[in-house]
Amino acid sequence: MTVPPPTRRERKKAATRQKIADAALRLFLERGYEAVGIREVAAEADVAVTTLFSHFASKEALVFERDDDFEQRLTRAVTDREPHEPLVPALHREIRSLVRHCTGEAATPTWRMIHETPALREYEESMRLRHAESLAAAIAADPALSRTATASRTVARFVIDAYALAREAPDPDAALDEIFGMIDAAWAATGPTGASRP
Repeated sequence: MTVPPPTRRERKKAATRQKIADAALRLFLERGYEAVGIREVAAEADVAVTTLFSHFASKEALVFERDDDFEQRLTRAVTDREPHEPLVPALHREIRSLVRHCTGEAATPTWRMIHETPALREYEESMRLRHAESLAAAIAADPALSRTATASRTVARFVIDAYALAREAPDPDAALDEIFGMIDAAWAATGPTGASRP
């Protein structure tokens, strides 16, 4: 299915969102997350506070501006995989891409800030749980996979944890290969071998 290109309004909205996120991250890294208020972010981005909140539900969400995109990429790894492609390799490939995005040199200061800020660590944990639930729903909804809700949720949690563990490993690719070997074995043990789409 061909996705239509974004409209002018959608492009403008995305540009405003990115401008706000960039301004927030710049201020947070320069002065510290706790030292910066929402009004200062809005002023730096040259938008009204109401505009900021129309794009981001909370101050924490400003740091995780790719949250929705990551969640959609995970579910699309299930729903848009090629016919007859097994589930686990499709998820492995997507998680590897996400980990590489988050382990680049440019991302290091942001992750350091997240680890040093309790509110951001708590937000990240709730975000990961939400991603796991969305991924589990996508897996459970695929009739070709024929797994129980419990199996779908368990494997989804493993996949989300793989992302977090690999991101912090000295060799993320090697860590992912090891973890997904275990995930593949767990997935195979949960039911039929019908892990590919008809």
